[in-house]
Amino acid sequence: MWGDFDMTKKNVWGFVAFAASMVLSATAHAQVQQLPKPKAGIAVAKLPATTNAVPTGDARPVWGWVDFCRRLPAECRGAGARAQEIRLDGATWNALVEVNRSINAAIEPITDQDHWGVPDRWDFPSDGKGDCEDYVLLKRKVLAERGFPRQALLVTVVIDHNGDGHAVLTVKTDHGDFVLDNMRDDVLAWVKTGYRFVKRQSQDDPNRWVALDDSVAAPAQVAAH
Repeated sequence: MWGDFDMTKKNVWGFVAFAASMVLSATAHAQVQQLPKPKAGIAVAKLPATTNAVPTGDARPVWGWVDFCRRLPAECRGAGARAQEIRLDGATWNALVEVNRSINAAIEPITDQDHWGVPDRWDFPSDGKGDCEDYVLLKRKVLAERGFPRQALLVTVVIDHNGDGHAVLTVKTDHGDFVLDNMRDDVLAWVKTGYRFVKRQSQDDPNRWVALDDSVAAPAQVAAH
């Protein structure tokens, strides 16, 4: 689907586009950086809790991710890292909710075909527009910049309510797995989304993917949401 890339030019222009955008169409990044401070007073006992999705074996990485890593390899480093999870407390929970809501509000949904003229392209929403995986990549980056370990921020492919492939961000915590989704502002436990989970990044290597449900055929690409 994709040919070889002139890595030097592509990486330079990809980074320039991204740097220009992390003024993120001044909208997304500015909104994220100005998020309200987390509200205090949420007792740990009142925080949501759920289970962990259990990998069932290795899976083929999504081509969009492979292509994204060719263009922005710095975003895909971490092989051999130690698996980590986030300690969930009031501050971290509110940070997850605010980042999810702010980025959802800042980015205008658009299909890759309309945006880039190709069926599937993963990228940062540098011009304030993107589809589901672009929201995911930006949320992952912003949370990592805030100190959340990337090993706990996993790009995940699911089957949505319409039977289409869809990308979400799974956040591994000591209270279970939660999902940041551009289709909703609330952060939900993975089992409460109604999605069928197909595969996601491994915690010890972002370029190794693991299957989550052998009964579901992995889509060739995620749908535009």
